[in-house]
Amino acid sequence: MVLLTGLLAALTLASSATAAVCTPRPKTYEAEDAVLSGTTVATAQAGFTGTGYVTGFDEGSDKITFTIPSASTRLYDLTIRVAAIYGEKRTTVILNGGAASEVYFPSSTTWADISAGQVLLNEGDNTLEIVNNWGWYLIDSITVAASAPRPAHNINADLVNPNADANAKTLYSYLRSIYGKKILSGQQELSWANWIAQQTGKTPALVSVDLIDYSPSRVERGTVGTAVEEAITHHNRGGIVSVLWHWNAPTGLYDTEENKWWSGFYTRATDFDAQAALADTTNANYTLLIRDIDAIAVQLKRLQAAGVPVLWRPLHEAEGAWFWWGAKGPETAKKLWGVLYKRLVEHHGINNLIWVWNSILPEWYPGDDTVDIVSADVYAQGNGPMSTQYNQLIELGQDKKLIAATEVGAAPLPDLLQAYQTHWLWFAVWGDSFINNQEWNSLATLNTIYNHDYVLTLDEIQGWQNLN
Repeated sequence: MVLLTGLLAALTLASSATAAVCTPRPKTYEAEDAVLSGTTVATAQAGFTGTGYVTGFDEGSDKITFTIPSASTRLYDLTIRVAAIYGEKRTTVILNGGAASEVYFPSSTTWADISAGQVLLNEGDNTLEIVNNWGWYLIDSITVAASAPRPAHNINADLVNPNADANAKTLYSYLRSIYGKKILSGQQELSWANWIAQQTGKTPALVSVDLIDYSPSRVERGTVGTAVEEAITHHNRGGIVSVLWHWNAPTGLYDTEENKWWSGFYTRATDFDAQAALADTTNANYTLLIRDIDAIAVQLKRLQAAGVPVLWRPLHEAEGAWFWWGAKGPETAKKLWGVLYKRLVEHHGINNLIWVWNSILPEWYPGDDTVDIVSADVYAQGNGPMSTQYNQLIELGQDKKLIAATEVGAAPLPDLLQAYQTHWLWFAVWGDSFINNQEWNSLATLNTIYNHDYVLTLDEIQGWQNLN
Protein backbone atom coordinates (compact mmCIF):
# COMPACT_ATOMS: atom_id res chain seq x y z
CA MET A 1 0.00 0.00 0.00
CA VAL A 2 2.88 2.38 0.75
CA LEU A 3 4.30 1.61 -2.71
CA LEU A 4 0.99 2.40 -4.43
CA THR A 5 0.59 5.63 -2.50
CA GLY A 6 4.12 6.60 -3.49
CA LEU A 7 3.35 5.89 -7.14
CA LEU A 8 0.22 8.03 -6.99
CA ALA A 9 2.15 10.90 -5.41
CA ALA A 10 4.91 10.57 -7.99
CA LEU A 11 2.38 10.57 -10.81
CA THR A 12 0.73 13.71 -9.43
CA LEU A 13 4.12 15.44 -9.26
CA ALA A 14 4.95 14.32 -12.79
CA SER A 15 1.61 15.57 -14.09
CA SER A 16 2.04 18.98 -12.47
CA ALA A 17 5.39 19.34 -14.15
CA THR A 18 4.14 18.41 -17.62
CA ALA A 19 4.29 21.98 -18.90
CA ALA A 20 7.93 22.27 -17.88
CA VAL A 21 9.22 19.12 -19.58
CA CYS A 22 8.97 17.59 -23.01
CA THR A 23 6.44 14.82 -23.51
CA PRO A 24 8.29 11.57 -24.30
CA ARG A 25 7.99 10.46 -27.89
CA PRO A 26 6.20 7.18 -28.68
CA LYS A 27 8.56 4.23 -28.54
CA THR A 28 8.17 0.88 -30.31
CA TYR A 29 9.69 -2.34 -29.00
CA GLU A 30 10.02 -5.29 -31.37
CA ALA A 31 8.78 -8.61 -30.01
CA GLU A 32 11.68 -10.58 -31.43
CA ASP A 33 14.08 -8.50 -29.33
CA ALA A 34 12.26 -9.26 -26.07
CA VAL A 35 12.87 -12.21 -23.73
CA LEU A 36 10.93 -15.22 -25.03
CA SER A 37 9.57 -17.98 -22.78
CA GLY A 38 8.10 -20.94 -24.67
CA THR A 39 7.67 -18.79 -27.76
CA THR A 40 9.67 -18.48 -30.98
CA VAL A 41 10.54 -15.97 -33.69
CA ALA A 42 9.06 -16.50 -37.16
CA THR A 43 8.89 -14.65 -40.50
CA ALA A 44 6.21 -16.46 -42.51
CA GLN A 45 3.41 -13.90 -41.98
CA ALA A 46 4.13 -11.01 -44.32
CA GLY A 47 3.96 -7.40 -43.19
CA PHE A 48 5.86 -7.59 -39.91
CA THR A 49 8.23 -4.84 -38.78
CA GLY A 50 11.77 -5.39 -37.60
CA THR A 51 13.37 -8.76 -38.28
CA GLY A 52 10.43 -11.02 -37.40
CA TYR A 53 7.52 -11.61 -35.02
CA VAL A 54 6.80 -13.95 -32.12
CA THR A 55 4.55 -17.01 -32.31
CA GLY A 56 4.12 -20.25 -30.36
CA PHE A 57 1.57 -19.11 -27.79
CA ASP A 58 0.08 -22.55 -27.17
CA GLU A 59 0.79 -23.29 -23.50
CA GLY A 60 -0.43 -21.40 -20.43
CA SER A 61 3.03 -20.15 -19.43
CA ASP A 62 4.12 -19.01 -22.90
CA LYS A 63 5.00 -15.32 -22.90
CA ILE A 64 7.14 -12.40 -24.07
CA THR A 65 8.85 -10.09 -21.60
CA PHE A 66 9.76 -6.55 -22.64
CA THR A 67 11.97 -4.18 -20.67
CA ILE A 68 10.77 -0.58 -20.92
CA PRO A 69 12.76 2.29 -19.41
CA SER A 70 11.05 5.50 -18.29
CA ALA A 71 12.62 8.78 -17.24
CA SER A 72 9.83 9.38 -14.71
CA THR A 73 6.72 7.81 -13.24
CA ARG A 74 4.18 8.36 -15.95
CA LEU A 75 1.03 6.96 -17.56
CA TYR A 76 1.40 5.61 -21.10
CA ASP A 77 -0.99 4.30 -23.73
CA LEU A 78 -0.08 0.76 -24.80
CA THR A 79 -0.61 -0.56 -28.32
CA ILE A 80 0.04 -4.15 -29.37
CA ARG A 81 0.66 -4.99 -33.03
CA VAL A 82 -0.88 -8.42 -33.52
CA ALA A 83 -2.15 -10.80 -36.17
CA ALA A 84 -5.07 -12.87 -34.84
CA ILE A 85 -5.14 -15.11 -37.90
CA TYR A 86 -6.68 -18.05 -36.02
CA GLY A 87 -9.80 -16.15 -34.92
CA GLU A 88 -10.59 -13.73 -32.11
CA LYS A 89 -8.31 -14.13 -29.10
CA ARG A 90 -7.51 -12.70 -25.69
CA THR A 91 -4.13 -12.14 -24.09
CA THR A 92 -2.95 -11.18 -20.61
CA VAL A 93 -0.69 -8.18 -20.01
CA ILE A 94 1.23 -8.00 -16.71
CA LEU A 95 3.18 -4.89 -15.69
CA ASN A 96 6.13 -5.24 -13.30
CA GLY A 97 4.90 -8.60 -12.03
CA GLY A 98 1.76 -7.03 -10.58
CA ALA A 99 -1.75 -6.45 -11.84
CA ALA A 100 -2.91 -8.35 -14.90
CA SER A 101 -5.16 -6.98 -17.61
CA GLU A 102 -6.94 -8.84 -20.38
CA VAL A 103 -6.78 -7.55 -23.96
CA TYR A 104 -9.11 -8.63 -26.75
CA PHE A 105 -7.74 -9.28 -30.25
CA PRO A 106 -10.39 -9.29 -33.00
CA SER A 107 -10.00 -11.87 -35.74
CA SER A 108 -7.92 -10.64 -38.67
CA THR A 109 -6.01 -11.92 -41.67
CA THR A 110 -3.18 -9.43 -41.32
CA TRP A 111 -1.46 -7.20 -38.78
CA ALA A 112 -3.48 -4.75 -36.68
CA ASP A 113 -2.63 -2.22 -33.98
CA ILE A 114 -4.77 -2.98 -30.93
CA SER A 115 -5.23 -0.55 -28.05
CA ALA A 116 -4.28 -2.35 -24.85
CA GLY A 117 -5.22 0.28 -22.31
CA GLN A 118 -2.63 2.11 -20.27
CA VAL A 119 0.43 1.27 -18.20
CA LEU A 120 1.82 3.28 -15.32
CA LEU A 121 5.59 3.07 -15.81
CA ASN A 122 7.89 3.65 -12.87
CA GLU A 123 11.02 5.74 -13.14
CA GLY A 124 13.74 3.37 -14.34
CA ASP A 125 13.29 -0.03 -15.96
CA ASN A 126 9.88 -1.72 -16.15
CA THR A 127 8.89 -5.19 -17.29
CA LEU A 128 5.83 -5.86 -19.41
CA GLU A 129 4.75 -9.42 -20.08
CA ILE A 130 2.35 -10.64 -22.76
CA VAL A 131 1.14 -14.02 -21.50
CA ASN A 132 -0.70 -16.72 -23.45
CA ASN A 133 -4.33 -16.61 -22.15
CA TRP A 134 -6.34 -17.93 -25.17
CA GLY A 135 -3.12 -18.20 -27.18
CA TRP A 136 -2.72 -18.78 -30.93
CA TYR A 137 -1.88 -15.28 -32.13
CA LEU A 138 1.21 -13.56 -33.52
CA ILE A 139 2.89 -10.57 -31.81
CA ASP A 140 4.96 -8.16 -33.89
CA SER A 141 5.68 -5.29 -31.49
CA ILE A 142 4.37 -3.00 -28.75
CA THR A 143 4.32 0.79 -28.67
CA VAL A 144 4.08 3.05 -25.62
CA ALA A 145 3.05 6.69 -25.95
CA ALA A 146 2.55 9.22 -23.14
CA SER A 147 -1.13 9.43 -22.20
CA ALA A 148 -2.96 12.70 -22.62
CA PRO A 149 -4.90 14.01 -19.60
CA ARG A 150 -8.43 12.63 -19.51
CA PRO A 151 -10.97 15.32 -20.47
CA ALA A 152 -14.02 16.09 -18.37
CA HIS A 153 -16.92 13.68 -18.74
CA ASN A 154 -20.15 14.79 -20.41
CA ILE A 155 -22.67 12.37 -18.93
CA ASN A 156 -26.28 12.40 -20.10
CA ALA A 157 -28.49 14.21 -17.60
CA ASP A 158 -31.58 12.06 -18.14
CA LEU A 159 -32.52 8.39 -18.22
CA VAL A 160 -33.52 6.85 -21.55
CA ASN A 161 -37.01 5.99 -20.27
CA PRO A 162 -38.96 9.28 -20.30
CA ASN A 163 -41.38 7.74 -17.78
CA ALA A 164 -38.70 6.67 -15.31
CA ASP A 165 -40.02 6.92 -11.77
CA ALA A 166 -38.77 9.24 -9.06
CA ASN A 167 -36.70 6.50 -7.40
CA ALA A 168 -34.81 5.69 -10.59
CA LYS A 169 -34.22 9.38 -11.29
CA THR A 170 -32.91 9.97 -7.78
CA LEU A 171 -30.49 7.06 -8.01
CA TYR A 172 -29.27 8.19 -11.42
CA SER A 173 -28.71 11.73 -10.14
CA TYR A 174 -26.70 10.36 -7.23
CA LEU A 175 -24.61 8.18 -9.54
CA ARG A 176 -23.84 11.15 -11.77
CA SER A 177 -22.84 13.21 -8.74
CA ILE A 178 -20.13 10.76 -7.64
CA TYR A 179 -18.86 9.66 -11.07
CA GLY A 180 -15.15 10.36 -11.45
CA LYS A 181 -14.86 11.28 -7.76
CA LYS A 182 -15.54 8.00 -5.95
CA ILE A 183 -16.28 4.34 -6.68
CA LEU A 184 -19.10 2.32 -5.15
CA SER A 185 -18.00 -0.95 -3.59
CA GLY A 186 -20.14 -3.87 -4.71
CA GLN A 187 -20.60 -7.59 -4.25
CA GLN A 188 -22.54 -10.35 -5.94
CA GLU A 189 -25.02 -11.93 -3.50
CA LEU A 190 -26.18 -10.56 -0.18
CA SER A 191 -24.56 -13.37 1.81
CA TRP A 192 -21.13 -12.51 0.44
CA ALA A 193 -21.71 -8.80 1.09
CA ASN A 194 -22.33 -9.72 4.72
CA TRP A 195 -19.19 -11.85 4.69
CA ILE A 196 -17.17 -8.83 3.56
CA ALA A 197 -18.58 -6.85 6.49
CA GLN A 198 -17.29 -9.55 8.83
CA GLN A 199 -13.82 -9.46 7.25
CA THR A 200 -13.33 -5.71 6.82
CA GLY A 201 -15.81 -3.99 9.12
CA LYS A 202 -17.38 -2.38 6.03
CA THR A 203 -20.44 -3.46 4.03
CA PRO A 204 -20.53 -3.02 0.24
CA ALA A 205 -22.61 -0.08 -0.93
CA LEU A 206 -24.05 -2.12 -3.78
CA VAL A 207 -25.33 -5.69 -3.89
CA SER A 208 -25.98 -7.52 -7.14
CA VAL A 209 -28.60 -10.27 -7.27
CA ASP A 210 -29.51 -12.76 -10.00
CA LEU A 211 -33.06 -13.54 -11.18
CA ILE A 212 -31.89 -16.90 -12.54
CA ASP A 213 -34.22 -19.02 -10.39
CA TYR A 214 -37.29 -17.14 -11.60
CA SER A 215 -36.69 -18.40 -15.17
CA PRO A 216 -39.76 -20.54 -16.08
CA SER A 217 -37.66 -23.48 -17.31
CA ARG A 218 -36.06 -23.61 -13.85
CA VAL A 219 -39.25 -22.92 -11.86
CA GLU A 220 -40.94 -25.88 -13.54
CA ARG A 221 -38.09 -28.02 -12.21
CA GLY A 222 -38.55 -26.79 -8.65
CA THR A 223 -36.35 -23.72 -8.15
CA VAL A 224 -37.51 -21.04 -5.74
CA GLY A 225 -35.96 -17.60 -6.17
CA THR A 226 -34.93 -15.43 -3.21
CA ALA A 227 -33.18 -12.62 -5.09
CA VAL A 228 -36.05 -10.15 -4.77
CA GLU A 229 -36.15 -10.52 -0.99
CA GLU A 230 -32.37 -10.08 -0.83
CA ALA A 231 -32.55 -6.95 -2.98
CA ILE A 232 -35.25 -5.44 -0.78
CA THR A 233 -33.24 -6.25 2.34
CA HIS A 234 -30.20 -4.40 1.02
CA HIS A 235 -32.32 -1.49 -0.21
CA ASN A 236 -33.99 -1.15 3.19
CA ARG A 237 -30.61 -0.77 4.88
CA GLY A 238 -29.78 2.12 2.54
CA GLY A 239 -27.96 0.20 -0.18
CA ILE A 240 -28.00 0.23 -3.97
CA VAL A 241 -29.26 -2.77 -5.95
CA SER A 242 -28.05 -4.23 -9.23
CA VAL A 243 -29.93 -7.08 -10.91
CA LEU A 244 -28.80 -9.49 -13.62
CA TRP A 245 -30.58 -12.45 -15.15
CA HIS A 246 -28.92 -15.71 -16.11
CA TRP A 247 -31.84 -16.48 -18.38
CA ASN A 248 -32.28 -20.25 -18.54
CA ALA A 249 -33.33 -20.97 -22.12
CA PRO A 250 -37.13 -21.13 -22.50
CA THR A 251 -36.96 -24.61 -24.00
CA GLY A 252 -34.54 -27.02 -25.66
CA LEU A 253 -32.46 -27.84 -22.59
CA TYR A 254 -30.25 -30.87 -23.20
CA ASP A 255 -30.27 -31.94 -19.54
CA THR A 256 -27.48 -34.45 -20.06
CA GLU A 257 -24.75 -35.51 -17.68
CA GLU A 258 -22.44 -32.94 -19.30
CA ASN A 259 -25.04 -30.17 -19.55
CA LYS A 260 -27.60 -30.29 -16.76
CA TRP A 261 -30.87 -28.37 -17.01
CA TRP A 262 -29.67 -25.81 -14.48
CA SER A 263 -26.86 -24.76 -16.87
CA GLY A 264 -29.40 -23.93 -19.56
CA PHE A 265 -28.25 -20.33 -19.92
CA TYR A 266 -25.08 -21.61 -21.60
CA THR A 267 -25.01 -21.98 -25.38
CA ARG A 268 -23.54 -25.46 -24.94
CA ALA A 269 -26.51 -26.59 -22.83
CA THR A 270 -29.42 -25.81 -25.16
CA ASP A 271 -30.48 -25.89 -28.78
CA PHE A 272 -32.70 -22.83 -28.33
CA ASP A 273 -32.21 -20.56 -31.34
CA ALA A 274 -32.84 -16.90 -30.50
CA GLN A 275 -32.52 -15.84 -34.12
CA ALA A 276 -35.24 -18.25 -35.23
CA ALA A 277 -37.44 -17.29 -32.27
CA LEU A 278 -37.22 -13.61 -33.21
CA ALA A 279 -37.90 -14.20 -36.91
CA ASP A 280 -41.59 -13.42 -36.39
CA THR A 281 -44.01 -12.89 -33.53
CA THR A 282 -46.23 -15.90 -34.21
CA ASN A 283 -43.88 -18.85 -33.72
CA ALA A 284 -43.98 -20.91 -30.54
CA ASN A 285 -40.50 -19.98 -29.36
CA TYR A 286 -41.20 -16.25 -29.64
CA THR A 287 -44.22 -16.88 -27.44
CA LEU A 288 -41.93 -18.59 -24.93
CA LEU A 289 -39.55 -15.60 -24.96
CA ILE A 290 -42.44 -13.32 -24.08
CA ARG A 291 -43.63 -15.79 -21.41
CA ASP A 292 -40.20 -15.65 -19.77
CA ILE A 293 -39.96 -11.86 -19.93
CA ASP A 294 -43.43 -11.60 -18.40
CA ALA A 295 -42.36 -13.92 -15.58
CA ILE A 296 -39.39 -11.68 -14.82
CA ALA A 297 -41.64 -8.62 -15.07
CA VAL A 298 -43.57 -9.97 -12.08
CA GLN A 299 -40.39 -9.89 -9.99
CA LEU A 300 -39.30 -6.47 -11.22
CA LYS A 301 -42.75 -5.11 -10.35
CA ARG A 302 -42.28 -6.40 -6.81
CA LEU A 303 -39.12 -4.31 -6.59
CA GLN A 304 -40.88 -1.32 -8.10
CA ALA A 305 -43.71 -1.63 -5.55
CA ALA A 306 -41.12 -1.77 -2.75
CA GLY A 307 -39.56 1.47 -3.98
CA VAL A 308 -36.33 -0.16 -5.14
CA PRO A 309 -34.62 1.45 -8.15
CA VAL A 310 -32.78 -1.22 -10.12
CA LEU A 311 -29.54 -1.17 -12.06
CA TRP A 312 -30.91 -3.66 -14.59
CA ARG A 313 -28.33 -5.74 -16.52
CA PRO A 314 -29.99 -8.38 -18.73
CA LEU A 315 -28.32 -10.21 -21.64
CA HIS A 316 -24.94 -9.79 -19.99
CA GLU A 317 -21.70 -10.77 -21.74
CA ALA A 318 -23.60 -11.27 -25.01
CA GLU A 319 -20.51 -10.71 -27.14
CA GLY A 320 -18.81 -13.72 -25.56
CA ALA A 321 -21.38 -16.02 -27.24
CA TRP A 322 -21.10 -18.50 -24.36
CA PHE A 323 -24.70 -17.61 -23.39
CA TRP A 324 -27.52 -18.49 -25.79
CA TRP A 325 -28.64 -14.86 -26.17
CA GLY A 326 -25.27 -14.06 -27.77
CA ALA A 327 -24.81 -17.28 -29.73
CA LYS A 328 -26.37 -15.98 -32.95
CA GLY A 329 -24.35 -12.79 -33.15
CA PRO A 330 -24.85 -9.09 -32.50
CA GLU A 331 -27.96 -8.43 -34.58
CA THR A 332 -29.96 -11.09 -32.77
CA ALA A 333 -28.75 -9.91 -29.35
CA LYS A 334 -29.62 -6.30 -30.14
CA LYS A 335 -33.06 -7.32 -31.40
CA LEU A 336 -33.71 -9.30 -28.21
CA TRP A 337 -32.60 -6.30 -26.12
CA GLY A 338 -35.15 -4.18 -27.96
CA VAL A 339 -37.89 -6.74 -27.31
CA LEU A 340 -36.97 -6.78 -23.61
CA TYR A 341 -36.98 -3.01 -23.34
CA LYS A 342 -40.29 -2.58 -25.14
CA ARG A 343 -42.03 -5.38 -23.22
CA LEU A 344 -40.86 -4.27 -19.78
CA VAL A 345 -41.13 -0.52 -20.21
CA GLU A 346 -43.96 0.00 -22.69
CA HIS A 347 -46.14 -3.05 -22.06
CA HIS A 348 -45.61 -3.62 -18.34
CA GLY A 349 -44.91 -0.02 -17.35
CA ILE A 350 -41.86 -0.92 -15.27
CA ASN A 351 -40.20 2.43 -14.67
CA ASN A 352 -37.78 1.77 -11.84
CA LEU A 353 -35.09 0.38 -14.15
CA ILE A 354 -31.76 1.95 -15.11
CA TRP A 355 -30.68 0.02 -18.21
CA VAL A 356 -27.11 -1.35 -18.11
CA TRP A 357 -25.56 -2.71 -21.31
CA ASN A 358 -22.80 -5.28 -20.81
CA SER A 359 -20.76 -5.80 -23.99
CA ILE A 360 -17.86 -3.69 -25.22
CA LEU A 361 -17.60 -4.29 -28.98
CA PRO A 362 -19.31 -1.52 -31.00
CA GLU A 363 -21.11 -3.91 -33.35
CA TRP A 364 -23.03 -5.31 -30.37
CA TYR A 365 -24.23 -1.96 -29.00
CA PRO A 366 -28.04 -1.62 -29.21
CA GLY A 367 -27.97 2.18 -29.29
CA ASP A 368 -28.06 5.21 -27.02
CA ASP A 369 -31.85 5.34 -26.85
CA THR A 370 -32.19 2.19 -24.72
CA VAL A 371 -28.95 2.25 -22.70
CA ASP A 372 -28.25 4.33 -19.58
CA ILE A 373 -24.96 2.79 -18.44
CA VAL A 374 -22.29 0.84 -20.32
CA SER A 375 -20.33 -1.83 -18.51
CA ALA A 376 -17.88 -4.71 -18.65
CA ASP A 377 -17.28 -7.94 -16.79
CA VAL A 378 -13.55 -8.35 -16.19
CA TYR A 379 -11.83 -11.40 -14.75
CA ALA A 380 -8.12 -10.65 -14.36
CA GLN A 381 -5.96 -11.24 -11.32
CA GLY A 382 -3.84 -8.63 -9.58
CA ASN A 383 -6.53 -6.10 -8.51
CA GLY A 384 -5.65 -3.80 -11.39
CA PRO A 385 -7.48 -0.76 -12.81
CA MET A 386 -8.91 -2.49 -15.93
CA SER A 387 -7.91 0.47 -18.10
CA THR A 388 -8.26 -1.42 -21.39
CA GLN A 389 -11.96 -2.04 -20.90
CA TYR A 390 -12.61 1.38 -19.38
CA ASN A 391 -11.10 3.19 -22.35
CA GLN A 392 -13.06 1.02 -24.78
CA LEU A 393 -16.28 1.87 -22.98
CA ILE A 394 -15.44 5.59 -23.01
CA GLU A 395 -15.29 5.27 -26.79
CA LEU A 396 -18.43 3.14 -27.01
CA GLY A 397 -20.56 5.58 -25.04
CA GLN A 398 -18.75 8.67 -26.36
CA ASP A 399 -18.15 9.60 -22.70
CA LYS A 400 -21.86 10.38 -22.35
CA LYS A 401 -22.70 7.16 -20.50
CA LEU A 402 -21.71 6.19 -16.97
CA ILE A 403 -19.33 3.21 -16.90
CA ALA A 404 -19.40 0.29 -14.46
CA ALA A 405 -17.33 -2.82 -13.72
CA THR A 406 -20.39 -4.96 -13.20
CA GLU A 407 -18.56 -8.23 -12.53
CA VAL A 408 -14.93 -8.59 -11.56
CA GLY A 409 -12.84 -11.44 -10.31
CA ALA A 410 -10.49 -9.14 -8.40
CA ALA A 411 -11.58 -5.94 -6.65
CA PRO A 412 -9.57 -2.99 -8.03
CA LEU A 413 -7.05 -1.14 -5.88
CA PRO A 414 -8.24 2.47 -5.50
CA ASP A 415 -4.79 4.05 -5.81
CA LEU A 416 -4.42 2.41 -9.22
CA LEU A 417 -7.91 3.51 -10.25
CA GLN A 418 -6.98 7.11 -9.45
CA ALA A 419 -3.55 6.91 -11.05
CA TYR A 420 -4.97 5.47 -14.29
CA GLN A 421 -8.03 7.77 -14.18
CA THR A 422 -10.28 4.77 -14.71
CA HIS A 423 -13.45 6.23 -13.27
CA TRP A 424 -15.48 3.07 -12.85
CA LEU A 425 -18.78 3.95 -11.16
CA TRP A 426 -18.89 0.69 -9.24
CA PHE A 427 -17.30 -2.72 -9.05
CA ALA A 428 -19.01 -5.95 -8.03
CA VAL A 429 -16.88 -8.98 -7.22
CA TRP A 430 -18.31 -12.40 -8.11
CA GLY A 431 -19.13 -14.65 -5.19
CA ASP A 432 -17.83 -18.06 -4.20
CA SER A 433 -14.36 -18.96 -5.54
CA PHE A 434 -13.51 -15.31 -6.26
CA ILE A 435 -14.27 -13.02 -3.31
CA ASN A 436 -13.11 -15.71 -0.88
CA ASN A 437 -10.12 -16.84 -2.96
CA GLN A 438 -6.77 -15.51 -1.74
CA GLU A 439 -5.33 -15.71 -5.25
CA TRP A 440 -7.94 -13.23 -6.42
CA ASN A 441 -8.68 -11.15 -3.33
CA SER A 442 -6.48 -11.44 -0.27
CA LEU A 443 -7.99 -10.30 3.01
CA ALA A 444 -5.27 -7.67 3.29
CA THR A 445 -6.20 -6.30 -0.13
CA LEU A 446 -9.91 -6.29 0.70
CA ASN A 447 -9.22 -4.36 3.88
CA THR A 448 -7.12 -1.84 1.95
CA ILE A 449 -9.90 -1.36 -0.60
CA TYR A 450 -12.84 -1.20 1.79
CA ASN A 451 -11.16 1.25 4.12
CA HIS A 452 -9.93 3.64 1.42
CA ASP A 453 -11.30 7.18 1.09
CA TYR A 454 -11.97 6.71 -2.64
CA VAL A 455 -14.21 3.68 -2.05
CA LEU A 456 -17.78 4.24 -0.89
CA THR A 457 -19.27 1.67 1.47
CA LEU A 458 -22.80 1.25 2.79
CA ASP A 459 -22.31 3.53 5.79
CA GLU A 460 -20.95 6.30 3.56
CA ILE A 461 -23.87 6.45 1.12
CA GLN A 462 -26.68 6.73 3.64
CA GLY A 463 -29.23 9.31 2.57
CA TRP A 464 -28.59 9.08 -1.18
CA GLN A 465 -32.36 8.60 -1.62
CA ASN A 466 -32.87 12.15 -0.37
CA LEU A 467 -30.54 13.75 -2.94
CA ASN A 468 -33.44 15.41 -4.73
